[in-house]
Amino acid sequence: MRVIDPSSGNTLAEVAEADAPAVADALQRARRAQPAWATTPLEVRRDAVRRFRALVVERTEGLAETLTREVGKPITQSRSELAGLLGRIDFFLDEVDRAVADRVVLASAADRLEERIRWEPLGVVANISAWNYPWYVGGNVFLPALLTGNAILYKPSEYATLTGLAIARLLHESGIPRDVFQTLVGGAEVGALLLAQPVDMVCFTGSHATGVRVAAAVASRLVKMQLELGGKDPVYVCEDADVATAAASVADGAFYNTGQSCCAVERVYVHERIWSRFLDAFVDVVRGYVVGDPLDERTYVGPLARGEVALTLLAEQVADARAHGGRVLLGGQRVPRPGFFFAPTVLVDVDHTMRAMREETFGPLIGLAPVASDDQAVALMSDTQYGLTASVYTPDRARAERLLGRLDVGTAYWNCCDRVSPRLPWTGRGASGLGLTLGREGVTTFLRPKAFHLRGG
Repeated sequence: MRVIDPSSGNTLAEVAEADAPAVADALQRARRAQPAWATTPLEVRRDAVRRFRALVVERTEGLAETLTREVGKPITQSRSELAGLLGRIDFFLDEVDRAVADRVVLASAADRLEERIRWEPLGVVANISAWNYPWYVGGNVFLPALLTGNAILYKPSEYATLTGLAIARLLHESGIPRDVFQTLVGGAEVGALLLAQPVDMVCFTGSHATGVRVAAAVASRLVKMQLELGGKDPVYVCEDADVATAAASVADGAFYNTGQSCCAVERVYVHERIWSRFLDAFVDVVRGYVVGDPLDERTYVGPLARGEVALTLLAEQVADARAHGGRVLLGGQRVPRPGFFFAPTVLVDVDHTMRAMREETFGPLIGLAPVASDDQAVALMSDTQYGLTASVYTPDRARAERLLGRLDVGTAYWNCCDRVSPRLPWTGRGASGLGLTLGREGVTTFLRPKAFHLRGG
């Protein structure tokens, strides 16, 4: 399998893909190794993860460069991803004690009865991860799963293979046994081979269409699933919002990581009273973004990791918008340079007949529309199969919470967007997925309860 540099189209490396015997052998080795890892004292498991954290800090620059070269993420954003991982590690290290502790729910002296819940690891977890934030998305799964005593079969995205291999090296160097964390390199075929194995949980991050296929592949075995899928995340900017601040924040939410985030802003609705002022401010911000070499410190918008596939989708969405009466204020085409670059694109005169306002874009393209009222904004924000995040910009917190409470989403933002916290569960509704990561619930999801009824003699 070739690893491609999306900024040039050149081959970075060639890596051997796993085959069917290798995948089956990995499962058997993980199955044999997991019980010993589960009975390893928690503090020993925590120490290994602490060492992993230290190695990430020590080697940040090289790891960031690897990520930038194979995914195209601007180098400053690659460094930010690695820095942000540290807080998540700290949260998992702090939270795991409470997650694994036995809990007595009844202690009756009169009946000589105790009811106790004990938490046990699931066993072997298949982690089919994403390329857009491989340290975040992968770490949200394999770190709490390892801390709670599970073994991991980790398939990094084919677009982030070198980072996936680097993660494995650091974990093994930190003391995680090689059979407890194994990396399976390859594309969709390797993912299918992994799903065919009798694992105890499947964690997948990717598109809705692939998530449906993942669910179908394991449904008959009643395997626990965690599906982190796409979004079509809306923002509503109220008439009392600070225009300049909101425009800068929403533009960053739309174009950070070249728009390649499941929680990137993909639709913007602006109250008609401030529509013109907001649009001018928004376009000014986007026009100032530097498109270029992702290793250049000045670059804000880099190439598209999925290459021609992503470029074709963006071009089709622009063409469809124009065909339905939409206008392109900025961008709208491929950047004439080597690599897979698309110009930051702003669409107006848009409506929900257009693909750009219905389909997940996953690139540097955004549609904006004026609305006359809060009710119209909520109706348009709700007109989607996805339910990942939604944002409201207004100085009135009560108004924002009322509006956000009417939206069927897993994460609600007031005066911010495109933000993830380790302390809060990350979950989607509808076509945005099943299950969750992060928060206390994102640790306990890798455990299963055993109920004890204990009556004294």
